[in-house]
Amino acid sequence: MNQHGNGDPAHYSDERILVLDFGSQYAQLIARRVREQNVYCEIIRHDLSAKQIADKKPAGIILSGGPSSVYVDGAPRCDEGLFQLGIPVLGICYGMQLACHALGGRVGHCHSREFGRATLKISDGHSLLAGLPPEMDVWMSHGDQVNEVSTDFTPLAATQSCPFAAVQHKSLPVFGLQFHPEVTHTPLGPTILHNFLYAVCKCQGRWHLADFAQATIEQLRQRIGESRVICGLSGGVDSAVTAALLYKAIGSQLSCILVDNGLLRKDEQAAVLAEFTNHFKADLHVVNAESRFLNALTGVTEPQQKRKLIGFHFIECFKEEAAKIADARYLAQGTLYPDVIESGAAPDGPAATIKLHHNVGGLPEQLGFELVEPLRDLFKDEVRKLGLELGLPEQLVWRHPFPGPGLAVRCLGEVTADRLEVLREADHIVVSEIKAAGLYRQTSQVFAVLLPVQSVGVMGDARTYENAVAIRSVNTDDFMTADWSRLPYDLLARISTRIINEVRGVNRVCYDISSKPPATIEWE
Repeated sequence: MNQHGNGDPAHYSDERILVLDFGSQYAQLIARRVREQNVYCEIIRHDLSAKQIADKKPAGIILSGGPSSVYVDGAPRCDEGLFQLGIPVLGICYGMQLACHALGGRVGHCHSREFGRATLKISDGHSLLAGLPPEMDVWMSHGDQVNEVSTDFTPLAATQSCPFAAVQHKSLPVFGLQFHPEVTHTPLGPTILHNFLYAVCKCQGRWHLADFAQATIEQLRQRIGESRVICGLSGGVDSAVTAALLYKAIGSQLSCILVDNGLLRKDEQAAVLAEFTNHFKADLHVVNAESRFLNALTGVTEPQQKRKLIGFHFIECFKEEAAKIADARYLAQGTLYPDVIESGAAPDGPAATIKLHHNVGGLPEQLGFELVEPLRDLFKDEVRKLGLELGLPEQLVWRHPFPGPGLAVRCLGEVTADRLEVLREADHIVVSEIKAAGLYRQTSQVFAVLLPVQSVGVMGDARTYENAVAIRSVNTDDFMTADWSRLPYDLLARISTRIINEVRGVNRVCYDISSKPPATIEWE
C-alpha cells in the first residue's frame, strides 16, 4: 500500500506486479485487472530508480499509458535501467512507445490516428498472445505510435494503420502493446494479461480479498492501539466497509459522524441510522446542518465551487463535532482508487484532475488527525466483495454509489430547498421503479438530475412552463469507464409518467444516453 494505507503489500501476498504510472486515467484499471487474476498489484511513480524498483522484488512491471509524447522535452520517463533488471516488462500504449524508444526504436505521429475499436491481426501467437485467435477486436486510443523498431524486437501483431501493435524483445523479457488490454472493449484482454502474469512472470496467484481483510484488520489494530478513531459515515458501501473493518479491529474505540447536509436522498438519514444500529454498536453522532449548507450554496451555480463550499462546510461541521469526541487520534475515510485517480494521484504526479473529491486530501491537516484509508487501494467491486466477506448485508453492499456532495451535483444550477425537494422526489421514483423491475443489481448507478432549464408543456387545457428532469443509468464494472443502460422502453415510460404526475413542477423527462468517456457519470 501507499503512505495512506496500513502496511506493506507483502503482508497480503508474496508476489506483486508494479504499474508505473505515466498519467493514464487507466493506470488504476490495469491494477484492477491484474488483481482480478489473483495477483497483487501496486501502482508506483514512474520516476523511481531501477534499484528502488528492484528492491520491491516485483514479479513483473507494467508501464501504463499516458497523455504525453515520448519525444517531447519534459515527457515523463522511467529509469532505462529497469529494462536490464531481468524482470518482465509490459508496456501499454505510451508505455510501449517508451520501451521501444529506449531500446532503439522510433516513435512519431500516426498517419491515421486510432481512437476506438480496431481489428488486430496476430502474426506470432506464442508467449504473450498464446491462445488467441488470428484476428480479434482491440481498443486503441493513441495519436503516436512506434513507426520503427530495432532489430532486437519481433513484431507480434498489427492493425490496419499500426504495423507494430504488439512486439517482443528477442533477448530481454520486454513486451509492448499499442492497444489497451485492460478495458472491456478489448474482450480478450484478460487472456493477454493472464499470459503475461502466469506464462511470462511465473506468478502463482496467491492474493485474495479474504487475506486482505485479515491483514488489514490486524494492521489497523497494531497501528491504532488504544486510540479512538473517527469515521465519517454516509450510508454508502465505502464508508460502511471502512467502519466494518475498523469495528472488527478496534470495536468500541470507533466513533462515527453522520453529517446531514440537507443534500441527502429521500429518507436517507433514517435509513443510515437503521443500518448503523443493526450492524455496529459504535458511538454515533448525527449533525443536522441543512440550513448551514443551503445558506452557503445560495446563488452558487458553478460545479467546482459547489464542491469546494460543501467540502469546506463539511470540514467545519466535522471539526465541531469531532471536538466533542475525547481522545480521538485518527480519522478514517472510505477513499477508493477511482477517487484518487480522478483527483490527481499526486500533486506533482502526471495524472490530471477531472473533478474535486472533498474526501480526498486536506481534511486530516485541518482536523489535526492522522489519516486512515483502508480502502484506498481498492476498486468499487472489490469493496463490495470485501463487504460480503465482512458479513455486511447484500442490500447495503450492493447499494449504488452516491457522490460526497450529494444532490447538489445533481441539482444543476442554484441549489435551493424547493429544487432539492423536486429532485429528491423524482430520484425516489427512478430508484423505486428500477428496483421494482428487478434491475437494480443489473445497473451500476441510477439517479435523476434536475436541469437548470424550464420547458413548455401542456397539462389539461393549460400551458405550463416547468422543470425538466434527466434520468441517468449506467452499467460499469470499474467506474472508470461506463456505458448507458439499455432500459426497457416501458420502464422508462412508467418512470416518466410517474415523475410528471407525482412531482409538482416537472413537465418533461429526458434519458441520458452518453457514455464515460466522453461524459462523466455525474453531470457535475
